[in-house]
Order: sequence, then structure tokens, then C-alpha cells
Amino acid sequence: MSPVLFETRGKIAIITLNRPERRNAINAEAGHALAEAVARLEADDALQIGILRGEGAVFCAGMDLAAFTEGKVEELLFAEGGFGGLTESHRSKPIIAACHGAALAGGFELALGCDMIVAEEGCRFGLPEVLRGLVAGAGGALRLASLIPPARARELLLTGRLFDTSEAWDLGLIARRAEAGQAFEAALALAEEVAKNAPLALRETLRLSREIERRAVDPLWEENARTLKAVMASEDAAEGARAFLEKRAPEWSGR
Repeated sequence: MSPVLFETRGKIAIITLNRPERRNAINAEAGHALAEAVARLEADDALQIGILRGEGAVFCAGMDLAAFTEGKVEELLFAEGGFGGLTESHRSKPIIAACHGAALAGGFELALGCDMIVAEEGCRFGLPEVLRGLVAGAGGALRLASLIPPARARELLLTGRLFDTSEAWDLGLIARRAEAGQAFEAALALAEEVAKNAPLALRETLRLSREIERRAVDPLWEENARTLKAVMASEDAAEGARAFLEKRAPEWSGR
């Protein structure tokens, strides 16, 4: 079974993370498949917009930490286009993240890498990488600090705490809220509104709307990569992944 599904409804591409048994955590295979789906949306002139959703109980629990222990993180995080071919991609077509259940760590970074987030009530968000000895290096630290007030961003990043749809809405991270169980339907309704508009106008409006973020964030990706690689090579990062997989509290060394 493919870890990522791709279907179309008129001018809309629906990209589904399809590892429900792993809470849609992204391993190397899923990362490649997601990158291919994003490229397929971009290349198809008949498509105007995409929706990224998750099968099962959650949107995405982030990077599969089994990939970390197997030494496959490089191909996951530093491939062309970034994590899942999405977090550092320069796209001309918008993607809506339809979030339900939870969008955590790399899952939240995928959502932040999209152009709009639609979330149902009760969804949980967070960048808990510091709890595992890591940094939110797939755009999480950079984007969150550019999207919300710095003090609020640092509180979330440095504690790693989770927050819900209501708080995400108050922070301005969500485009639309939906009733429980209705995230995809609400995202589809929004996509249909967008897809009715002129392709050239959509493309240029999206480009202009991204310009502030692009100027703020793009120059920092190289520094982000250096930092992420250094932290991933640390003893604490390895200990954090082991502790998570072994369901125990980590023992930090500061190295």
C-alpha cells in the first residue's frame, strides 16, 4: 500500500498521508512519495490547488523516529524541497493542510509549509522536538517565529508544549476552523472557492503574499541546516530518540 495517495476532484488535488498505523509518521518512503505528489500537483496544468490530509486518527505525528535510529534522516530532511518535498519548496500553487487529531513536530512543520491550515476543533499542534533532544529544523522554528509574536513562539518552541485549535486560531495560524470530524470537508470547500478563480491571478497573488516570508526565511535555511545537522549528531539527540522508542524519560548529557 502506498504511504501517500493522490487523487483529483476537478481542479483540486487531494494528497493523503496513508500510514495510519504509524500515525502518518514520515519515513524515507513516505517522504519520497509526498515529494512526488507535491511535484505532480505543480506540474499538472489542470490543477489549481491541493489539499494535504491524513488518513486515520491524526493528520501527522511527524518524522518517524525509527528513521532517525536507522540513519535515514539525511534523505528525509535535506532532500530537494525539504521535508516531504514541501517545507522548502517554491510552489506556484497553494496547498491547504486539513488538520485533525494532531499535527505534531514534522507534521506541524508540513502544515506550516502549506499556504493555509484548516483545523477541526480539538486538534492538537506542537513542536516538541526539544523534548527529544532535537530542534524543529524542517521550518518549524523559523516559520513559527516569523508568523506569531516572538515571545509566544519562543514559549512554544522552548517548552515543546502542545496547544489546541482554539489557541492556534487566536495566534493567527489557522485560516478556517471546522467542527470535529469536518476538517477535510471544510478544506475542500475552501479549495473549491479558490479553484474558481483565474489561474494567473491566483499564482501571482500567492507569489506576492509569500514574499515577506520568503525574504525573512529563505536566507536562513543554510544556517538552519547547519544547526540541525549539528544537533542531530549529538549524544542527546540519539538518547532522545532511544528514550522515545523505549517509552522512558531521557537522560541528557548536554553533548
